[in-house]
Amino acid sequence: MKYHYGFTLVELMTTLVVATTLISIAVPNLSSLYEAQRANSSIRVIQQTLQFGRNAAISYGVRVTVCPVKDNQCDSNWGNGLTVFTDSGDRNQLDGNDAILLQTSPFNSKDIVSYNRSAVRFQPDGLASGTNGTLRYCPNSATSSNSKAVIVNQAGRVRFSNQKTIYCSN
Repeated sequence: MKYHYGFTLVELMTTLVVATTLISIAVPNLSSLYEAQRANSSIRVIQQTLQFGRNAAISYGVRVTVCPVKDNQCDSNWGNGLTVFTDSGDRNQLDGNDAILLQTSPFNSKDIVSYNRSAVRFQPDGLASGTNGTLRYCPNSATSSNSKAVIVNQAGRVRFSNQKTIYCSN
């Protein structure tokens, strides 16, 4: 008598149906996990970049600006990434003796990054007078449950927001 080793077509089809069902249940949860990780990572980059800007202003004794830059001046599209530069000439413009200290990569194109001002400026003493506010990061939509925010106060202190619900505006 001959023995046949392997699987029958019915066994293979049953395995495929079970695997497909399990994958279809897991994929939405993984995308939410990815979105949450992306938000956590990006808000930390934002927070560290702002802290670097403040520290540079104090260390170098000059005004330092943090903003998204387009055509050598601050832009309103915060999703393009952040640039930290010394700002000794015209405000919010790279000119003259200004030096770029740090640039971040653009954020995910599906995400919304918003701030209530065009730039964050740190004075030589570390104060952020006149440019304080809340920088919000919302992955995929303005009402994402994984949204995060960083708050810059008048004294230049940068901290994470503890609000449970954060909404971004375009």
